[in-house]
Amino acid sequence: MSVQYAYTILYVPNVPQTMQFYEQAFGFAQKFVTPEKDYGELVSGTTTIAFANLELGQANFGHDYAVSQPGKPPFGIELAFTTQNVPATMARAIEHGATLFKPAATKPWGQQVGYVQDPNGFLIEICTPMQPPQ
Repeated sequence: MSVQYAYTILYVPNVPQTMQFYEQAFGFAQKFVTPEKDYGELVSGTTTIAFANLELGQANFGHDYAVSQPGKPPFGIELAFTTQNVPATMARAIEHGATLFKPAATKPWGQQVGYVQDPNGFLIEICTPMQPPQ
């Protein structure tokens, strides 16, 4: 049996607004959106980032679930995006509606890492790519 990681789906109040944020802040392109605009996907590399509205989540799961909210502590999970220019990418995300969670810093292994929260409160790590061991 072969298993491949294919999707991360974030449940949000407004799919079109969330997709617009990710397009403007990170340059991802729209891949698909339902006519009802309750589900959409972005082109983001080999793994698809998708968004579904809260009502679709309720219908899919059949019971209540925790909802990410701006201004609240984020879930203990993150989306991680790599870039060569962490400060500029963080500034662009903040310009388009993200909030600073933790300023960029250089880790002992040389990687630069910073954190923002998207307009829905989801945690995003913005970091330089990991370098192979020397």
